[in-house]
Amino acid sequence: MTKLSVNINKIATLRNSRGGNIPDVLQAALACERFGAQGITVHPRPDERHIRYSDVYTLKENIHTEFNIEGNCREQKFIDLVLANKPAQVTLVPDELGQVTSNHGWDTLKYRGYLTEMSALFKEAGIRVSIFVDPDPEKVEAAALTGADRVELYTEAYASGYHQDREKAIAPYIDAALAAQNAGLGLNAGHDLDLHNLHYFFQQIPGLQEVSIGHALIADALYLGLEETIRQYLQRLVLNI
Repeated sequence: MTKLSVNINKIATLRNSRGGNIPDVLQAALACERFGAQGITVHPRPDERHIRYSDVYTLKENIHTEFNIEGNCREQKFIDLVLANKPAQVTLVPDELGQVTSNHGWDTLKYRGYLTEMSALFKEAGIRVSIFVDPDPEKVEAAALTGADRVELYTEAYASGYHQDREKAIAPYIDAALAAQNAGLGLNAGHDLDLHNLHYFFQQIPGLQEVSIGHALIADALYLGLEETIRQYLQRLVLNI
């Protein structure tokens, strides 16, 4: 079974644009759970332009499904936040300051030593570690050497190429997924997956355990409603629809 983790950053972006607490991030997360999502993802950034650090504490205390905190472990504040909340999973992403959205995975060859230290730190606290990587078998294999539990494949390239040639777009992801299996790593995926491209990705990728989807899902909810949107995303994670 492939789990759907809903990234609620965009709910927080909307709240922050006006001030106050509308929409309520916690209520949105609880609604996602009620409508069938198997996880909640947040990606706090140093400027707190969407998810605030205080949101993370509130969510951890109240949600019931798997909690995934992703972000830049080169920020000590992020490390402290994760260790204080002990989510089910931390996803290590090589963000840069001021970056609008994640746009590349870790160079796990270059930063293997550092990522090994970070993986050990979080795993010692009982937190599953996933490393955000590009669909490169060599980078996946190097991620396994850090002691991480999983990798998350950065799927923007697949999403960009899907409508032109989906077989070509998916090919490197299949290779990366097989490399993860051979290395004993669990497999997640995320970034620009949507109602159009998710089902084919799910069908083709062996061992896919979790997809984290935020921007497209929240945008679809503006037209379809949150409950119907989550239903449709879950439907895309069934082999025969």
